[in-house]
Amino acid sequence: NGYYRSRWNKCIHSSRDFSDMVFVDNYIFNKDVHIQFNSTVGEFVGYTALGVHNAELWNKDTTGLQQERAQVDSFCKHNAQIRQSAIADKT
Repeated sequence: NGYYRSRWNKCIHSSRDFSDMVFVDNYIFNKDVHIQFNSTVGEFVGYTALGVHNAELWNKDTTGLQQERAQVDSFCKHNAQIRQSAIADKT
């Protein structure tokens, strides 16, 4: 009898050079995604009335939006390169 709020993000790629890397950041309320950032889209998208409202506000914050866009390189590609080299070193 409460509220459930969570956030998850993931990096998705299929190429070895990470050229198709995508960063997805989901904001979830009561098990439904209400806002999502997808690096392919490049901005926040709202899926509920409150999510649409908040996405509009967050997209106006150019600094925050640039930080979110940078995650594909600073978080995804960075960590994928570390993992790939660790795996390659063991083969």
